[in-house]
Amino acid sequence: VQLQASGGGLVQAGDSLRLSCAATTRTFSRYIVGWFRQVPGKEREFVASISEKGGITNYADSVKGRFTISRDNAKNTVYLQMNSLKPEDTAVYLCAARTWSNREFDYWGQGTLVTVSS
Repeated sequence: VQLQASGGGLVQAGDSLRLSCAATTRTFSRYIVGWFRQVPGKEREFVASISEKGGITNYADSVKGRFTISRDNAKNTVYLQMNSLKPEDTAVYLCAARTWSNREFDYWGQGTLVTVSS
């Protein structure tokens, strides 16, 4: 599975952005997909995940109520809608995928940079 994240950019605090994670696989609906973020010098942080059919979502406490993860399996794409962005949301955002049987995300895309200015 190859993953391509896009949609990052420079925004002001309070603005919104939508990230996309496009997958190149015919079996996309078999994968749980997650978004993570990383700031240089800090550990990678879980942001959100979505189940294979989209019925189950999980969020980090820091983004609950502001971010929404969704997916369109017909387009092999997962989205992360980010609202009310804060400067502390500044990071490289990465998407990853795993099958239900794997506990770890083993497919990773390259990141997309989100910068939120105050």
